[in-house]
Amino acid sequence: MVATFCLRLAAGLILMLPILAPAQIPPRFYRVHFLTALGLLVLAGIFMVDAADFAFWGMLGVAGVGCVIGSIVWHLDEAPGGRWTVYCTPIALTACLVYGGMLRRGDMDAPLRLADDVLSAFVVGSATTAMLMGHSYLVAPAMTIAPLMRLLAAVGVSVILRVVLACWGLWGWTALQSQGNLETELMLWLPVRWLLGLIAPLVLGWMAWETARIRSTQSATGILYVVVIVCFLGELTSLLLVEKTGMPL
Repeated sequence: MVATFCLRLAAGLILMLPILAPAQIPPRFYRVHFLTALGLLVLAGIFMVDAADFAFWGMLGVAGVGCVIGSIVWHLDEAPGGRWTVYCTPIALTACLVYGGMLRRGDMDAPLRLADDVLSAFVVGSATTAMLMGHSYLVAPAMTIAPLMRLLAAVGVSVILRVVLACWGLWGWTALQSQGNLETELMLWLPVRWLLGLIAPLVLGWMAWETARIRSTQSATGILYVVVIVCFLGELTSLLLVEKTGMPL
């Protein structure tokens, strides 16, 4: 579960970079993102030692090299080749995430589980990136509000798509279960997962959006701290549920 979460967060962080405009953001923002993703990849590799094969290590290596290059490039003046790192590294990280999930599940692989990995990456990645973007306004208060608003929109879209997938998974799971099988400890985890991981991010994300609109970036960042926490808890609970049911709930 640790490897899965690390791969999702690493991929999600870098997948957010292409929607941003480098001219509007300090280079340090990109540098921190690449370094954070690199650390998460190393941690995921440690927990994937038993399940990984040569192809996975190759993908992980390519993704790691992309993060290293990105962290170096965005430390240089004018970031030569920075756009290449922003658009190419997400591809390597997504491939690593998808193939890593296939290795863990084996013959249990299914399109719904692939969608679960990718959409979870978007949720945790967009929430964390938006929170970090809010911090950027502490050192660059004159920066345009457009990047933060774009990331908040990404959080909303990601969570809405996650809700759609969770509804589909819940419908598929309940259709396969008898009424007696529904009376299990899983029914205790479902409200926690939905309240923390789906409903709370939508409500808090809207609050952060309205706060950012009046350029109260510090308040928006404080709300985004909570958004990150509930998204993390929600996705970790989802990992527990999907291991028990085989469906993204």
